[in-house]
Amino acid sequence: MLQIRCKNNNKTVDVPIGSSLKEIFPLFGLDFKYEPVSAKVNYASQGLKFRLYQNRDVEYLDITSSSGMRVYIRSLCFVLYKAVQDVFPGSKLYIEHPISQGYYCNFMKPVIDGRTRGLTPLEIEQVRQRMEEIVRLDIPFKRSEVPTEDAIRIFKEQGFIDKVKLLETSGKVYTDYYELDETIDYYYGPLVPSTGYLKVFGLEPYGDGMLLRVPDKRNPTQLSENIPQPMTFDVYKEQVKWNVIMRMSNAGDVNKACENGRASELIQVSEALQEKKIVKIAEEIDRRYHENGLKLVLITGPSSSGKTTFCKRLSVQLLACGLRPLSFSTDDYFVNRVDTPLLPNGQYDFDNFDTVDHKLLGEHLAMLLQGKEVEVPEYNFTTGMREWNGKKLRITDKRVLIIEGIHALNPMLTELVPDDKKFKIYTSALTSISLDDHNWVPTRDNRLLRRIIRDYNKGAFTARETIQQWPNVCESEEQWIFPYQENADVMFNSALNIEFAVLRNHAETILASVPKNCPEYAEAHRLLKFIHYFIPIPDKDIPPTSIMREFVGGSSFKY
Repeated sequence: MLQIRCKNNNKTVDVPIGSSLKEIFPLFGLDFKYEPVSAKVNYASQGLKFRLYQNRDVEYLDITSSSGMRVYIRSLCFVLYKAVQDVFPGSKLYIEHPISQGYYCNFMKPVIDGRTRGLTPLEIEQVRQRMEEIVRLDIPFKRSEVPTEDAIRIFKEQGFIDKVKLLETSGKVYTDYYELDETIDYYYGPLVPSTGYLKVFGLEPYGDGMLLRVPDKRNPTQLSENIPQPMTFDVYKEQVKWNVIMRMSNAGDVNKACENGRASELIQVSEALQEKKIVKIAEEIDRRYHENGLKLVLITGPSSSGKTTFCKRLSVQLLACGLRPLSFSTDDYFVNRVDTPLLPNGQYDFDNFDTVDHKLLGEHLAMLLQGKEVEVPEYNFTTGMREWNGKKLRITDKRVLIIEGIHALNPMLTELVPDDKKFKIYTSALTSISLDDHNWVPTRDNRLLRRIIRDYNKGAFTARETIQQWPNVCESEEQWIFPYQENADVMFNSALNIEFAVLRNHAETILASVPKNCPEYAEAHRLLKFIHYFIPIPDKDIPPTSIMREFVGGSSFKY
């Protein structure tokens, strides 16, 4: 017998050796509002079919947790793949990227008469109905662990060249894969026990493909709201187009290129594409300056999206256009600390819109754009008080104000400024590479890795502390940044397709320092497992002006 302690209620029970997490769940008497879909065993994520052979701590998770939601969506993607294969045998499914609180997917049907065509609503509905049938049948997901060379042979027989490349370069001795009623696939995390767990989902036309809709994390009995994101979708389409041109769609492609000595070339091309985009943005600002009298540039984006370096690189290009950019900090318009809004736990909510005196800021911006001289405040972060020290500003000829901050695209911040006098930019690391055709890389993972490395290098926070803070960071982004991203005039993708190969060298040691006996270990363990799919390369060829230098160090810019 084993002793298993449940972290949900601190109850310890004796169970037979070899019991699964699903089998012992009733013994703990837990009252879950939503059924558990996975668990953490000694803080490492596991599926409910995981069997216990030693004394362990166990914490059950439902779909409202980020880890549980990942397990649910991963399993749902497998059901989608099987449904596509059942309805259109021989077709190839691509699960490309998150969009509109769902996941954009497409599939290529076998070519007939040398012609291909887009998906019709009827075909998408056929797939959806087959998915519903698979869920009703409650088919178990079966996991097998085999030597990696056997997994490569199996996937090669199935035509999964993307998975073959990934496994050939992963360095893993053993590989596990999943089977669903004789359909096989590969996922880099656990799945639910059976398809009957996946009752809430949707599938509908989106763009030239389809949108896989998933449960709302706050109310999993209903679907997440389908929020239109046409600009974000166009940025992803542009990235996919360049990936196809460069033949760098998946991690296996990047690994193979690095093995063939092409890492430096990939870095140079990726940096050139970003610089080309920044030049185009600067030229558009210059055009609007001369044609419409544009004087205000607003830049926002979520944490670790590279906003600061982007702002500096844009300033260089504006100077090259003959304009004189002037950075304007919203931090100086913070309300006195005692007036800062509070979080439910009583701590200061520094991300709240009302942390900034937006009424005064808006009035000052309007006056500056009218050519008037304005005395601006300076915030004393030591005393927590706003001070007036006689600092005055006036926008002279060729001057353009640049405001970078999390509230920059909130319309209320600049409501006194006419729309034709401001240019809005949204920047984020919209991850440019997938692990394979069915496993994308979440944009938040990209940004979290960046932030962990930067915080550690600055001596600000340990990896454990950064991971601990991350859920609150994400909550603030959802409330104050994401609702306004489609207001932008232009979006900038700061991710590089070579990025994870470079980040691995920096992140491995930092993530490995997270103790195994703390809740943050689960996330550190997951991220470590993920970055090990990429062959590490040194950062010596990353230029000093690169956005990546903001996180790994060695930038020529002053921050």
